[in-house]
Amino acid sequence: MSGWALDLGTTNTGMARWDAAEARPLLVELPGVCRKPGGEDPLEAPRMVPSATHLLEELDFFSRIGKWGFINRRFFLGRHALIGRPALDRNRLRIYPSYLPGFKPYLATEPLRPVVRVGSRSYTARDVAQTFLRELLAEVKRVTGERVRELAVAAPVDAYEGYRAEVQRIGKNLGIRKMRFVDEPVAAAMGYGLGTGKDRLVLVADFGGGTFHLALIALAAREAQAGRCRVVAKVGRPLGGDLIDRWLMEDFSRRLGYQLREDATDDVVVFWYRLMLAEVRRVKEAVYFKESESLGLTPPDHYRRLDASDPGRPVRLEVRRDDVVEVLKKKGLYETIEGCLGEIHTQARTQGVDADKVDEVLMVGGSTLLPGIYPLFEARFGRSRVRAWQPFEAVAYGACVYSANAYTQSDFIIHDYAFVTHDAQTHKPEYTVIVPRGTRFPTGGDFWKRKLIPTCSLGEPETMFKLVIAEIGSNWGGNERHFVWDAAGALHTLGARRDGDERIIVPLNESNPALGRLDPPHSPSDRAPRLEICFGVNDERWLCATVLDLKTRRWLMREEPVVRLL
Repeated sequence: MSGWALDLGTTNTGMARWDAAEARPLLVELPGVCRKPGGEDPLEAPRMVPSATHLLEELDFFSRIGKWGFINRRFFLGRHALIGRPALDRNRLRIYPSYLPGFKPYLATEPLRPVVRVGSRSYTARDVAQTFLRELLAEVKRVTGERVRELAVAAPVDAYEGYRAEVQRIGKNLGIRKMRFVDEPVAAAMGYGLGTGKDRLVLVADFGGGTFHLALIALAAREAQAGRCRVVAKVGRPLGGDLIDRWLMEDFSRRLGYQLREDATDDVVVFWYRLMLAEVRRVKEAVYFKESESLGLTPPDHYRRLDASDPGRPVRLEVRRDDVVEVLKKKGLYETIEGCLGEIHTQARTQGVDADKVDEVLMVGGSTLLPGIYPLFEARFGRSRVRAWQPFEAVAYGACVYSANAYTQSDFIIHDYAFVTHDAQTHKPEYTVIVPRGTRFPTGGDFWKRKLIPTCSLGEPETMFKLVIAEIGSNWGGNERHFVWDAAGALHTLGARRDGDERIIVPLNESNPALGRLDPPHSPSDRAPRLEICFGVNDERWLCATVLDLKTRRWLMREEPVVRLL
């Protein structure tokens, strides 16, 4: 395979390609159609392409010829539609009958349903999907100079053969000679670096713009390499970022005294409503990282009810992260997610599976970044099992890994992990990296080995030693961007063009460190090394410690698990 992969999403679509030189997948940036060419804000998913299509009514000579099947399979002549960002821009002020913001749900269930109209002619979901993919592949050809002939496509686990057949037919019509499918949870697993060398129980939380889905899958090694998995339990709700934006807009409008209504027949109302929705979305995403953000947008006068006693009342609103969380609580978001997790447990139990023994939790979709979502899963499953740093790209990356048959690239440590000590004079913590990011596991038991002198920081003989381990999230270099959560559950972003010294440090076992007793105690005046400490990582990602007392030649620990790494 050539390493091309497609994540065809309801809201966003990603096109990825395997980079043989760097041995990793990369999203292909398509400046003409992606969300924000050259964008640095990872929340905007700048390299993703909105799954929006606006069919063109006026076609030039070459575009009409380009519709012929014989030509379409060999050349991309002309343009049949606007897709991605241009389609959104064309329909920003008014919605045209030839516009469809997303076709994937229809393609999966009703491919022959008429969904748009150009003049007097109706077009089905199948027609729109083919036109979108044609323009996407044409843009790939313009940007990279390569015509995609082999492609791996991520498919929903609940999509039956009909969906795959539809995409297969479209691909054939567009000149794709070889197409393979990979289940989206399998792609997410590969995108998050899980190898296919052993069986795993994986929970995938997919929380995007339109829906929230949980899928508990049994990821068997042989099936994963065939792009398949067995679904143990699944549950979904029509709940996503778009609905949450409306919840917040209702609350903010009430607080500002705006009489909120949506009237599709009034262009002024539609224009303001969309501007307000975009402003609410901006503020919602800003408080992912900040404690507060100012919302400011003044609608037409007849939508603002000013207090007569205070006609000069400002119309700006300071929105705190806690305000957003409170709205989500009132609307039952967190309760709904807890209920879905309960349903997963119930379904799994009927299959004889203990959902508490899930090996990995994978977070997919931009709404997983909402305040309180990651902490909910972290509290339930533990930090070491939750993978959430690339919710937009994971599926596309994994499909690319599958396309390139690069399964051996998986199973490595994502963050740096450090041994925490304290300066004898200042008592400030010092972090010595013992397992660097990118380490493949398992390692030997003496992967890191040093002789240490107890600090005796209080000037008294040391009777105990502690092994405190910290996770260090840092910039990965290149153009990659990723998310990381600190110990308080606050979200941070690291990545391209940021300060190279930026780090997020999270002590993992500070409240319950691995302990050992020094007998006899170590004297502050004794500057000879007292301990020989070795660290290694086993095949279950546990950091294991071996500690030898050099004075007594006794083993204080022998390959004892300390913390589980990510």
